[in-house]
Amino acid sequence: MTVPNITLNDGKTIPQLGFGVFQIDPSSTKEATLTALEVGYRHIDTAEMYGNEKEVGEAIAESGIPREEIFVTSKLNNGFHDPSAAAENGKKSADLLGGYTDLFLIHWPLPTVSDFVPTWKALEELYAAGTSRSIGVSNFQAHHLRRLRAETDVPPAVNQIEVHPYLAQDELRAVNSELGIATEAWSPIAQGLVLDDETITRIAGAVGKSPAQVVLRWHIQRGDIVFPKSVTRARVEENFAIFDFELSDEDMTDITTLDTGHRTGPDPDTFDYVPA
Repeated sequence: MTVPNITLNDGKTIPQLGFGVFQIDPSSTKEATLTALEVGYRHIDTAEMYGNEKEVGEAIAESGIPREEIFVTSKLNNGFHDPSAAAENGKKSADLLGGYTDLFLIHWPLPTVSDFVPTWKALEELYAAGTSRSIGVSNFQAHHLRRLRAETDVPPAVNQIEVHPYLAQDELRAVNSELGIATEAWSPIAQGLVLDDETITRIAGAVGKSPAQVVLRWHIQRGDIVFPKSVTRARVEENFAIFDFELSDEDMTDITTLDTGHRTGPDPDTFDYVPA
């Protein structure tokens, strides 16, 4: 199956479907990543705080697939928002992941801990040097994005935020669109919470697909970039098989109206976790 590409505001392209390694133990990450690459994924999403960048890099090196054919995202550790530390650790991520990152993100804005604008300017330097071919943010709210737009030179290519049927994020996705920023959806199936939803199971039965495939297809048709994770090959394959059917406009609306504002993760305006 052919995965669509999304063109970012810097002219680079990113596969709309990727493979995430959040909460995959480092000891299992290389095998899981190799499996995803064998299935056909060419977009891998990791982060410094996941502790498994090294294993992702090893899988890419051992896969036999040219590095330039794989889009790799990583994210800045919350403990390295100081500009010099951000630059240093962005380079470390690049070295672990094949010499560069295709996309490097500020993982959390941490507005109660530090000022994310100087941190972003350090990422601009990584971008200018080619260490990070695109740069972006994660978990930024509309007012964070507007401040970056006003005070910095390079707009974020993406904003990676929690999105799923119980947290549709239409207002923030609209701001992303207004500012030319692509939306990436983490926790796309709400850590499994939506899979037993009556509306989703009804639609899944009607189209002959699994509830997870229906939810991932909902993301794709909305234009979200999505990267489900699994260590089970059958599930990795299932998550990849979402391009041979479409949801109707009615199905799309029915899923979107499930939105209750429920977060599985923390509030970006108050989250202040910094690793020791």
